[in-house]
Amino acid sequence: MTVLITGATGLIGKEIVKQCHTVGIKVHYLTTSKSKLSAVANTKGFYWNPNTNEIDHTCFKGVTAIINLVGASISNRWTTAYKKEILESRTKTAHLLQDTIKTNNYKIDYVVSASAIGIYPTSLTNYYQETTTEISDSFLGEVVAQWETAVDGFKTLGCKLAKIRIGLVLATKGGALPEIIKPMKFGAGAAFGSGKQWQSWIHVEDLAALFVYALQHQLVGIYNGVAPNPVSNKELTKVSANILEYPLIFPNIPKFPMQLILGEMHMLLFESQRVSSQKIEAEGFSFKYANLRPALEDLLL
Repeated sequence: MTVLITGATGLIGKEIVKQCHTVGIKVHYLTTSKSKLSAVANTKGFYWNPNTNEIDHTCFKGVTAIINLVGASISNRWTTAYKKEILESRTKTAHLLQDTIKTNNYKIDYVVSASAIGIYPTSLTNYYQETTTEISDSFLGEVVAQWETAVDGFKTLGCKLAKIRIGLVLATKGGALPEIIKPMKFGAGAAFGSGKQWQSWIHVEDLAALFVYALQHQLVGIYNGVAPNPVSNKELTKVSANILEYPLIFPNIPKFPMQLILGEMHMLLFESQRVSSQKIEAEGFSFKYANLRPALEDLLL
């Protein structure tokens, strides 16, 4: 099998490429950087520029499936211009892929696309499953709703489609974890707000394995990409500090100063989504890191 991966050079994409090779899946990938084009064993890069609708359509030759991960980082300050980039990097890219497949009459059987748990409204009490229809009225809720609608266009091309709603990705080289532990190194680690907000997390290895599992089993529908045991922000902070043997002596960090520092994106620290992994487990997927402490020990020690 050969799969086309968008976002293959990012945090999650690199791990997915590695795991695809482990199970004998060949990889084509799209990149906006010509310096990242390469053709090594079982991997070949192709150039695209979604802003100008430019794409090397030969990326689809021999490909029967797509793993769609592309999207601008939500970790940069949300200016008006950057908010537009966050949205369009997810929607315009999906449309470009679909238009190229249709124009060139490529036959793609299966697509598994990234999505995000930010679609669920913030809540300290709800336990969100994939059947939830309520959508967060936040900027992220709007982005994810439009992203999923854009991705649904693959179905009109006859593709089977799965969407993975990703939670807080824990990894050593990127994602939230390095930012969480950074202040601890200076003795300034602390939970945010009440610390009661839920963090539905997942180890990057498990998330990559989940995408590959969906691909191999041709899963269809929405699946939450989170580990089985969400924790509070306070617990995440406490366990991280305990593993690294850093003291937590500061009081919780209130919302107002973070709003001043980060602007609208401060919501990333204070939103609460407790999300279920039961549906993907019912499909037979097994998590290597189901609990927070072993996941953090693997990443931090």
